[in-house]
Amino acid sequence: MSDYLDLNLANWDERAPAHAASPDYALDRFRADPGFLSGVVRFDRERLGDLTGLRGVHLQCHLGTDTLSLSRLGARMSGLDFSGAALALARGLAAETGAEIDYHHSDVHAALDVLDVGGYDLVYTGVGALCWLPSVERWAGVLRPGGRLFLRETHPMLWALDETQDPPTVAHPYFERAEPVVFDEQGTYVATDIEFTNTRSASWNHGLGETVTALADHGLRLTTLVEHDSVPYEAIPGQMDLDAETGEWRLREQPDRLAASYTLIAVKN
Repeated sequence: MSDYLDLNLANWDERAPAHAASPDYALDRFRADPGFLSGVVRFDRERLGDLTGLRGVHLQCHLGTDTLSLSRLGARMSGLDFSGAALALARGLAAETGAEIDYHHSDVHAALDVLDVGGYDLVYTGVGALCWLPSVERWAGVLRPGGRLFLRETHPMLWALDETQDPPTVAHPYFERAEPVVFDEQGTYVATDIEFTNTRSASWNHGLGETVTALADHGLRLTTLVEHDSVPYEAIPGQMDLDAETGEWRLREQPDRLAASYTLIAVKN
């Protein structure tokens, strides 16, 4: 599907201001509290370790809330995203909070054309990023030897489910394939009253084994792989409960049935 970038860009450009206005992204809290961190970064705080002085880049950074959070933990951060609308909001948030973050406008598959190749100690990507990529291949080149890839992502087991069914049924590919799954959805994953006109999107699943193998093929050594029964959004509406302490959602009934997300850390040899 050669026009998937245009389709997805229209979708994300329209949603960026709605996401920024939603309480779920908590931009007001970032502005008001210099110690506030995104829920995704808080969830993996211990696994991230000491970031002081590390040079990091957040791929597919969207509004930059995770990027800003990593900056607040001491990293010298850059961000990259293909949506100019999202980057304008990310730059605005950084300016309003006094954070020195440089943002780059690029599709992630062209990241090596705009980033400092081999110049980063940390490459970070957060929840809901990999599904927009036709192939899981293009991270390793921006890491210096000894640098880390840190990935928190929705589990491919969850992506394969049709969440509109009760119970959810396996309806979508688990493994990566050439053609995307095209969805037509009126809403988005955060609370908003806005009605969208760009409702179609194209996405791909990537099996856990495919992701790990791609990293190994690019000279990265897996050091951590933790699967979680929770995810930071209500992925299966009406069938999950919110853990108020962690900000994570898990199945109401027998949550151990579902691998909902995972954290992966790999080091560049």
